[in-house]
Amino acid sequence: QVQLVESGGGLVQPGGSLRLSCKASGSSVSADVMAWFRTGSGNEREMVALIGETTPPTYADSVKGRFAVSRDNAKNTLYLQMNSLKPEDTAIYTCYDYSKRSWGRGTQVTVSS
Repeated sequence: QVQLVESGGGLVQPGGSLRLSCKASGSSVSADVMAWFRTGSGNEREMVALIGETTPPTYADSVKGRFAVSRDNAKNTLYLQMNSLKPEDTAIYTCYDYSKRSWGRGTQVTVSS
């Protein structure tokens, strides 16, 4: 079983950047398919980015060109670099391990002036 803990959220102005982290413990996630999801004020969960062990990442159309997902296997950590943030990016961001079917608890991102 793996435990996932997100961090890095906060309040940022439009146009700003944040980097989210998802630290895994209890098991290695280096070979796992993992993703970032977000849940906004409408309470609909949207997959933002997906990364496999060797396949190129995929992104939701709404974040293409602005967000980048990456992983550091030595640190057992998944990242989401978010640039050019918009108010509509405001949401709770949660990481998910498809291979182990485990969710983190999420981190709040608020984009507002």
